[in-house]
Amino acid sequence: MSRVRNTLQNAKVSVLFHVIFIFTQFFARKIFLDHLGDEFIGLTSTLQSILSFLNLAELGIGTAVGYTMYKPIFNKDYKKLNDLIAYFGYLYKRIGLLIVGLSIVLGAFFPIIFNEVTINLGIIYYAFFALLTNALLGYFFNYHLFLLQADQKAYIVEKYAQSFTISKILLQCLFVFYLQNFFIWISLELISSVLFSYVLRKQIAKEYPWLVISNKIKTRDIKKFPLLLQKIKQISVHKFGTFVSSSTDNILIFKYISIESVAFYGNYMLIVNNLTILIAKLFSGTNASVGNLVAENDPENIEKVFWEFMALRFFIASISTIAILKLLDPFISLWLGPKYILEHSTLVFFSINFFILQIRQPVDVFIQAYGLYQDTWAPIAQSIINLVFSIVLINIYGITGVLIGTTISLTLIILIWKPYFVYTKGFDKNVGEYLFGFSKLTFSVMMTYILVTYLSDHIYNIVIESWVNWILTGLKILTFTFFVNFVIMYPLNKGFRNIVKRMIGLVSNKRST
Repeated sequence: MSRVRNTLQNAKVSVLFHVIFIFTQFFARKIFLDHLGDEFIGLTSTLQSILSFLNLAELGIGTAVGYTMYKPIFNKDYKKLNDLIAYFGYLYKRIGLLIVGLSIVLGAFFPIIFNEVTINLGIIYYAFFALLTNALLGYFFNYHLFLLQADQKAYIVEKYAQSFTISKILLQCLFVFYLQNFFIWISLELISSVLFSYVLRKQIAKEYPWLVISNKIKTRDIKKFPLLLQKIKQISVHKFGTFVSSSTDNILIFKYISIESVAFYGNYMLIVNNLTILIAKLFSGTNASVGNLVAENDPENIEKVFWEFMALRFFIASISTIAILKLLDPFISLWLGPKYILEHSTLVFFSINFFILQIRQPVDVFIQAYGLYQDTWAPIAQSIINLVFSIVLINIYGITGVLIGTTISLTLIILIWKPYFVYTKGFDKNVGEYLFGFSKLTFSVMMTYILVTYLSDHIYNIVIESWVNWILTGLKILTFTFFVNFVIMYPLNKGFRNIVKRMIGLVSNKRST
């Protein structure tokens, strides 16, 4: 199967399951808030952020191993792949033990950390260690799934993961609605993860009969992959930067505002994250495809594909961001009630950060494909900038202040430094070419936003009072944004023209067959 077809297969399965998951999750969120309360939902969000911090011990091994797998998969070097998986398992199991130790130590401080929370401390401990067990299953049993991802077969993981998740959520809704029991909700989280782990391991063994799942590596073989060790050390620092940018917000809001505010913030994050994941599903398999492309070592084609990805990401990001700005607050009001609406400034910075994180993806994909992780100072700088500005500004602007801190760090490191780095070190080209292409894409987005905003403010005069009204208004905004964006981007951006032609060709070929 070709790179394009593999990517489309991954995208098709991922999007289908995630759309079902989104509807399930929104339905469930309302039930959980009504029957378990803002405090419990805020608590679980905080615990998950704490676990994200502990998972920093993973050190980016999965990313590094994925990078090293592209070439042996391309060459069908099964011995090398078995060695990598065995090495991966060796490292992951030891990191899992480290996380267990850190969790026990951290758990000793829960009476102090959660001293103002009214929920029983036993429930807090049970929730934490149940969620911890879910994470540890990946370290001890499911580390082989990275082979599926590197082999452009992520749709297999997605199929089982989403099936179990959706089933779990529906059962949680049923029990919560009738029993309003924290213990059962948490138990279902644990049971679902254990069953998924078992089924996935069986499927991997079936998919790769040559894979030695129980393979063990000797201590003397640890230094067998010096390049991999180097990449792990570099990626570990980048993982820390990612954590600070994405997972500290809940902790800061809990510390400086309240645990209930974590739930309010989480409602917005739920929507934005689901939209982010949905878009990511459209590009499922892209990392592996680009890894395969770089392995072929065709510089002209590599740069061509890069700008196709950039144009497509800008196109989708602009439509999505405008939709968030115009439709998110009314959605929250209809879904949960007006009391859950945050300040408009908070929404604005949610949207800005969302847009930046979308358009960064092509750069990140090519960084991974080239293995460009030696700029270890960048995530450290990003983390410091993010934390300093977030802590200072949260005391002035509340939740909005946290988001502003993230915006500043993303702009300096993600928008300015990272593209320069990949273009000069990966493509070995003058960064001026990038700046010219980026400027044209940015101009297209700005013009689209101005025109759509004018239309929505002066012609539509948006007033949303019902779900029907919200859907109709949303369709108007999305349709207009799509066409305006298309008309502006097509003549200005060669990458966008190329991707449109590529998609037309795929549709034509499919019809002819």
